[in-house]
Amino acid sequence: MLNTCNATQQLTDLHHISAPWETPAPLGQRGELPPFPVHALPAWVADHVSAVAEETQTPTDLAGCVALAALSTAAGGRAVVNVRGSWIEPVNLFVLVAMPPGSRKSAVFRAMTAPLLHAESVLLNRIGPQITEAEVARRLAEDLAEKAARAASSAHGEAAAEAIAEAQSAALAVEDIKVPVKPRLLADDVTPETASTILVEQGGRLAVLSAEGGIFATLAGRYSGTPNLDLFLKGHAGDPLIIDRRGRSERVDQAVLTMGLAVQPEIVSDIATMPGFRGKGLLGRILYSLPKSNVGYRNVDAPTVPDHIAARYDANLQRLTIDMHDWHDPARLVLAPDAADIFTEHRRTTERRLRPDSGDLGHITDWAGKFDGAVMRIAGLIHLAGRVEDGWRHPISADTVNAAIAIGQYFIAHALATFDAMGADPDLEAARVVHAWLHRTATQRFTVREAFTALPRNRFRKVTELEPALDLLEQLGWIRREPEPPRTGPGRRPSPAYAVHPTLHQQTA
Repeated sequence: MLNTCNATQQLTDLHHISAPWETPAPLGQRGELPPFPVHALPAWVADHVSAVAEETQTPTDLAGCVALAALSTAAGGRAVVNVRGSWIEPVNLFVLVAMPPGSRKSAVFRAMTAPLLHAESVLLNRIGPQITEAEVARRLAEDLAEKAARAASSAHGEAAAEAIAEAQSAALAVEDIKVPVKPRLLADDVTPETASTILVEQGGRLAVLSAEGGIFATLAGRYSGTPNLDLFLKGHAGDPLIIDRRGRSERVDQAVLTMGLAVQPEIVSDIATMPGFRGKGLLGRILYSLPKSNVGYRNVDAPTVPDHIAARYDANLQRLTIDMHDWHDPARLVLAPDAADIFTEHRRTTERRLRPDSGDLGHITDWAGKFDGAVMRIAGLIHLAGRVEDGWRHPISADTVNAAIAIGQYFIAHALATFDAMGADPDLEAARVVHAWLHRTATQRFTVREAFTALPRNRFRKVTELEPALDLLEQLGWIRREPEPPRTGPGRRPSPAYAVHPTLHQQTA
């Protein structure tokens, strides 16, 4: 009976060895990444996103993410979500889309952000006469103060005290005249120092929107030689910002920064190595999107954006921006009771996914720990965009929270792929090291002992550290464990052996 079982097992093992190889899954691939859930946006935003994507023949991810950044620019710093108790989330976002060159990123950016420039012009025209009036009044007051100061410096005796008092009064009159600042919503290629100055001048809000990723090199110290991340860290959290200048200090109690970037995919890998970007938490604050390029499959005669869709998008985004620009104390948005219940259940799910031993987010807790807050920020933006006229008067509904969760799930999938590309998963990085060795050496079969001997000792200090990499490679179909040979006597067990997928050594040959 025992011999029969052994024979059956040997036949099974032989079948396993000779079975045809299936196409292996790429390292780091977690399946097809989901498309941007356009349906979760308010209709006037969703229609424009879809129309712009159709005209430019780009994935909806690009226009959808830039739309979120545009809404963040309109409402960021002017509204917060009271989630529960002392938990308050500002409604600004950091969004990054990675697409290859030639993907028409600039065209999409222009289409989605043009209303912000229009609103900026309207605000400037509205305040322009006040600026002119104040500038003239200040120049006249400065002339009077200068004359009074000269008179005081030449006065003698009893007249001196009166002249000094008049000079002091004239100087105070100059300080009392405040020239309004020209409204500024957007910045592009800007240093952190300049952005800080603009943000303080604008009452604590600014948006950095760009179809390039040069801002990361600037933050890493391209000009100063020293990384400067404080503004972007504080500006995401809505923390106080203090700027010390020669002769005076300026501060805002709540610095709110929006970031919307479309970059080349190589930038995603680059920022992972920039000093302090992950350690200080910048990478954990960004919502990532890695849409699949459709270059080579585009319709060269795609329909343009219908006029009525573009006009409605322009009018609503302008109105939201202009109406909220004059808010000094931010509008406080609250959750309806059923919306709060949905979000509580969502948080329970997120918490389980954060577990280090079994959760799929356990290796990116720096990002996933801020995920629920990001969902609330998105919910606040969707709510305000859905009620452009009076969103601050109504609680956030359950439907809005569900829509924000849907968008959040999209960003989770893309964040996992992004951090895989950054090397955040140690097992995946170890598997890549083994995969590269197999490809480089055209190995067709190996034992665990042979792999451990050949691979860098500073990478795998013990054989057990190699096992997770081999398990992952086997799961993805790159290697196949051979049956263990029968024991023929005492002594050490033979080292487990693996066959290698033919494409690896065929590619090398």
